[in-house]
Amino acid sequence: MSHMTRHEIADFEPERCSDSRPTAIERAREAMARAGCWNMNQPMGRRWPIGCVALEITQRCNLDCTLCYLSDNSEAVRDLPIDEVLRRVELIHRHYGSNTDVQITGGDPTLRKRDELIAIVRKVRSLDMRATLMTNGIRATRPLLESLASAGLMDVAFHVDTTQRRKGYATEVELNEVRQQYLERARGLPLSVFFNTTVHRGNFHEIPDLVRFFKGHAGAVRTASFQLAADTGRGVDRTRGAAITPESVARQIESGAGTSINFQASLVGHFACNRYGMCLETNGALYDALDDTAFVGRMLSATSGVELHRSNTRGVVRSFLLWLALNPQYLLPVLAWTGRKAWSIRKSLIAGRGKVRTLSFVIHNFMDSHALERDRIDACVFKVMTADGPISMCMHNAKRDSFILKPISIHSPSGTRYWQPLTGKSTSDGDTPIPGELREHALKRLKGHARNRCLQRDALHNQR
Repeated sequence: MSHMTRHEIADFEPERCSDSRPTAIERAREAMARAGCWNMNQPMGRRWPIGCVALEITQRCNLDCTLCYLSDNSEAVRDLPIDEVLRRVELIHRHYGSNTDVQITGGDPTLRKRDELIAIVRKVRSLDMRATLMTNGIRATRPLLESLASAGLMDVAFHVDTTQRRKGYATEVELNEVRQQYLERARGLPLSVFFNTTVHRGNFHEIPDLVRFFKGHAGAVRTASFQLAADTGRGVDRTRGAAITPESVARQIESGAGTSINFQASLVGHFACNRYGMCLETNGALYDALDDTAFVGRMLSATSGVELHRSNTRGVVRSFLLWLALNPQYLLPVLAWTGRKAWSIRKSLIAGRGKVRTLSFVIHNFMDSHALERDRIDACVFKVMTADGPISMCMHNAKRDSFILKPISIHSPSGTRYWQPLTGKSTSDGDTPIPGELREHALKRLKGHARNRCLQRDALHNQR
């Protein structure tokens, strides 16, 4: 396995927008084929041209995670001007079109001004895209969530785990108290709730207990995402450990779920990067919903042109039934699958009075910044929108400073000026800051391994 060199990483550029052929979905299909990931079970390039696009609206965060993907200089960078953020929302739409999942993230996006955050969500929705708030939840109050839901927010993803070193919570099981509080904040709102967990050596053994918590709150929790630790950013914990792999995490999820889960029926881009499984919950038990790989692949391929808005369950059912009426050749296979599934879970289904919920599990295997694989970068389904276009999240993390420290050009009738990330001021100079300027600004708000290095240096100086 060969990794990209430092020069290849430095020279890698964001994707430029093109209004000509091939289209975004065609480019995605070609990328999947080149990576050897194209088959009937692959939605990328068939149902959608991208899994999701991260819109980073701040580099600031109110936590200092041991596995943080932000850079040493992130805390010194001012928030992007709101006009630039809204321009990037439009750029996402130009690249990928309607129904694109836009993850409003940071840092923590709730640190932006309230009215600006609401305006960003409203802009995403106005372009018929789906907005997700990615947050640690500390400032995501009930009133804020209500306002964001009214503006068009569809999902909220709470990042809660032991890498955050929240006071009074030493384990993932203890952190379930925080997760419960967040569920209460979102209860009754038209929002799908996700939970993100970074998997590392300190909590790998707790995954089954965590899955049991999610199982107990199926319906309130739509998706549980497990993100494997990666050596990138400013985090102090730089190694994952050989025992933590997508396969071992999948086994831990199955242990907590109490059932086997097929993570190969609905692929999400490159199989080395992502795994997806979905369970049906009834009467407190989970059952694999995608156990028939061939059937799922056949249906994914056949319904690729049908718009299925996951935030509207009744709308999805209506759209699917209409498609089925127009394609009667699939009626018997669908009825046969439904009958087999209902029969296999009949005892729980009867005990639960026919009430069924879904609970999805996602595994993200991010790459170390010094070990990027070109085929995985090219087949990426999780991108970040930069000033110039989208780029793979792993690539963005590997060279974050080259994006967040780059002055933003502002065009006006009087000429072009440049917004400076370190000062927030507009100047005629479009050059990226020099190292001396970075030290002057970055040392004010150090976090992660840079802070540790300074503390160690100071301790050594005091010993002398």
